[in-house]
Amino acid sequence: MTGPIGIVALNVFRESVRDKVLYNLVFFAILLMGASYLIGQLTAGQDVKIIKDLGLAATSIFGLFIAVFIGIGLVSKEVEKRSIYSLLAKPIERHHLVVGKYLGLVLTLAVNLGVMAIALFVVLAYLRYVADPNAAAGWDRPALDPRLLEAFLLTFFELAIVTAIAVFFSTFSTPILSAAFTFGFFVAGRFSADLRNFNEVVTSPVSSALTTAIYWMLPNLSQFDVRAQVVHGVPVSATYMAMSGAYALLYITAMIVAATAVFARRDFK
Repeated sequence: MTGPIGIVALNVFRESVRDKVLYNLVFFAILLMGASYLIGQLTAGQDVKIIKDLGLAATSIFGLFIAVFIGIGLVSKEVEKRSIYSLLAKPIERHHLVVGKYLGLVLTLAVNLGVMAIALFVVLAYLRYVADPNAAAGWDRPALDPRLLEAFLLTFFELAIVTAIAVFFSTFSTPILSAAFTFGFFVAGRFSADLRNFNEVVTSPVSSALTTAIYWMLPNLSQFDVRAQVVHGVPVSATYMAMSGAYALLYITAMIVAATAVFARRDFK
């Protein structure tokens, strides 16, 4: 990466890699994936599905914590260390700082998800190695199913949106409030699709308009959860993947533009 944005992104990535919190989160995620193998042994014939399901769930949960806790420190860390003043004194525009930090955080997120994906495939490879051939023949999908990568990619899209939301809140709020707001958006985003049907149970035009506005403002994160389909061998179309990626890009762009606008007006004197 070259230019101000690339320099900021690489510095953020290096700082994030040195953060022991990330290592702890990834370690616990990998440990959970390994434990899922033991849990899977308790259910004969369903072990591979349980391991895949728990592995993908662990990736999503711990990826969420990584996305939130690295995103909320966008401004607070710089202010706390008083390095924000030296950064702003350099020939770096504020939008370079916001975009560069976001890209660095996303790169960190991608590396951590990659490590967790490798860990899950290692567990599944061991399961395939020790499994009875007759039992393996009855699996809906092979243990080392490449479709798992589709679930990982959509999880990455989802967490990239969550990171953008965390970055937005971090530009004007404290780390604790930023984390609370981001988790709130995540939970609401997972159930935002239910707001589309809310108009059918209300008669007030004001309530209907309000819920419609909230629906369009909240991220539709439920579309990125394809864990059940992948685990049970239901294919996810390339069109669905492309549309989900395009939606994620549009929402991320909107959040980063908003974060840049807020950060540009913030006074650090």
